[in-house]
Amino acid sequence: MGNQDNGDKNVASSQYYQSSPQAVSNGSSANNLSSTNTTGTSTINTNAADNPWTTLASKLIYENPWLRVREDRVINPNGGEGIYGVIKFSNQAIGIIPIDEEDHTWLVGQYRYPLNRYSWEIPMGGHPIGADPQAGAIRELAEETGLRAKQLEEIIQVDISNSVTDEKGIVYVATQLTRGKTDFDETEDLAIRRVPVDQAISWAMNGNITDGLSVAGLLKLAILRAKYDINSD
Repeated sequence: MGNQDNGDKNVASSQYYQSSPQAVSNGSSANNLSSTNTTGTSTINTNAADNPWTTLASKLIYENPWLRVREDRVINPNGGEGIYGVIKFSNQAIGIIPIDEEDHTWLVGQYRYPLNRYSWEIPMGGHPIGADPQAGAIRELAEETGLRAKQLEEIIQVDISNSVTDEKGIVYVATQLTRGKTDFDETEDLAIRRVPVDQAISWAMNGNITDGLSVAGLLKLAILRAKYDINSD
C-alpha cells in the first residue's frame, strides 16, 4: 500500500504519475492552507478561529446506526438568532479508482434510493471514522469488484456536503490488481463494468456519472494525468 501523506507527493510515487520531486507539492495538510506551497503561490485561509457562528445549544433530533441528526440554536454571522440542522455520519466515505495494466478501471452501478434513480460510480463505501482509511479502501474494493490491490495512492479529500454535514470523503487510486470474488452487502444489488480510464473520466465530465465523490476523484485523476503527461495508450 502507498503512504498516508496527503497531496500530490503521494501521486509522484505511482507508476501512473511519474514526475520529478520538485514538480509536486509537499503534501501539506488541508488545515494549513494559509501557508505558501512549494510553487510559491499563496493559498486560501481556513483558520477555524475565524468562525463567525456562535452555538448557543444543541439537541439530538434523530439517531440510527449510520447517522445522527442534531439541531443547534445559533447566532449567525449577521447577529441573528436561529436554528441549524447538522447530520453526523458514523463513517467516512472511501472511494477507489482501480487501474489495471491496460489502463482500464471498474465502475459500479446501483439504484440509489434517495435519488430514485440508477447511478454509476467508482467503487466506494463507508469506513468507521478514526479507523485506517486504507484498510477500508482495500475492503470496499474487494467487496464490490472482487479486486485486490497491492498499491494505494490517495489523490483527493473532499467535504461531501458541507452545508449540512461534516462528512469527509477520500479517493484512492488502486494498482497492482488481482481478481477474486465479490462480497456484496445484503442491501446491495450491484452491476460491475470495466471501462477505459479515459471513458470513465469522460462520463464524469459529461454528466453520465453524477455522484460527487466519483466526479471529484475522476476529475482529479484527469488533472494528474495531464500534469504528469501520462500516456494512456
